[in-house]
Amino acid sequence: MSTRKPPARKPAGRYHHGSLRRALVDEALRTIQRDGVEALTLRGAGAALGVSRTALYRHFADKDALLAVVAREGFVALKAALDRARASASHPRDQLTAMGSAYVRFAIDNRAHYRVMFGSFLERCRDEPDLVADASAAFQALVEMIRDLQRAKLARPGDAVQISQFVWATVHGIAMLAIDGQLGPDRQAGIALYDRSAPLIRASLQ
Repeated sequence: MSTRKPPARKPAGRYHHGSLRRALVDEALRTIQRDGVEALTLRGAGAALGVSRTALYRHFADKDALLAVVAREGFVALKAALDRARASASHPRDQLTAMGSAYVRFAIDNRAHYRVMFGSFLERCRDEPDLVADASAAFQALVEMIRDLQRAKLARPGDAVQISQFVWATVHGIAMLAIDGQLGPDRQAGIALYDRSAPLIRASLQ
């Protein structure tokens, strides 16, 4: 009779072979969602997955490198959401409103990504060209929207970047209030506040 033991089963939450990088990103997101960005450590993410420090450092040099990947992933997804929102509406005014709504919804649905995308760690990552490019592309989607409104005489002439910064600051403020729970536990409260604010945002562009 064979005395060979059956292979040990991998504990729940462990990564599949060849996907450690993805697993570390997912574990980072879970930690941030549950405990905040400051609670995340590279060692902690590795320990949760049961991997060695050597394996960790093959993929990420430090915590900031891991956060940079999380942020890039978020900016790419946000840009895609803004593009889809704009494509869903035919009139330029409606396109701007749809993009703002998509922005707030993205923040609410992707809180962990969003906190990293606009967190203080970005100050330490200004030399990361890929991260800067992805962040700039997301913002540029709004700038192009404003420029199209200006060309259609639906927004006042002026620096489209500065106008975009004003619009972004307003919508970003609503998003942060929503994800910080300042508008109450109902996720729809942030969306409802944006819906009430959208006509005021449009009026401010005239």
